[in-house]
Amino acid sequence: MYTNNTTIKTWAEEDRPREKLQNSGRSVLTNAELIAIILGSGSRSKSAVDLAKEILSANDNSLYQLGKMGQAELMEFQGIGEAKAISIIAMMELGRRRAIAEIPKIIKIRHAKDVYDLVKNKFQDLEHEEFRVLGLSRNNTVLGNKLISKGGRSGTVADGKLIFKALLDLKASSCILMHNHPSGKLLPSNQDLDLTKRLAQFGKLIDLPILDHVIFSDNGFFSFVENGKL
Repeated sequence: MYTNNTTIKTWAEEDRPREKLQNSGRSVLTNAELIAIILGSGSRSKSAVDLAKEILSANDNSLYQLGKMGQAELMEFQGIGEAKAISIIAMMELGRRRAIAEIPKIIKIRHAKDVYDLVKNKFQDLEHEEFRVLGLSRNNTVLGNKLISKGGRSGTVADGKLIFKALLDLKASSCILMHNHPSGKLLPSNQDLDLTKRLAQFGKLIDLPILDHVIFSDNGFFSFVENGKL
């Protein structure tokens, strides 16, 4: 009697689901191969993919039906223990939650008012200064809003290294600087002007331009670009 004791690690590289996903992308994998990655290994007589195919076949190849299976039902398959059964259930539950999740709204920035409306709740009622940066894609879609520093009532230190690291982490193509004035005065200080100038110069050098610097208060905003300061 011949038995198949092969595991995923012993397959040809192009046939291994993990390597296939890494090299060709997730969309090329079959449902069985994706489930095999969750399983990690098969049984003594079946590879992980063959075991996944068996489970799918028992459910008429329907992921919907598979999602209804309980732990005890899954453990009836040879090679599926408690841990693998729970992993499959968790995978199916994540898929269910993703299917009903709200698609994130794509936000584009066109004017300083867009920035103010988007971020004002982050600065509202603060008694201290905070410095934030808004990372944008090439078409000005918002990629992220990062807090850089917190300070006192009269100022905060905005470290250029931290600012551009946050933007690189977001894979941003451009950015907008933002900070608040708890005093309610919107005009930029000399320190604000100098910092913006230096950061803008560095942004140009690394092809990550600063499109604006917006100062917030509870009553309004000041745009460097709209006021000819950038």
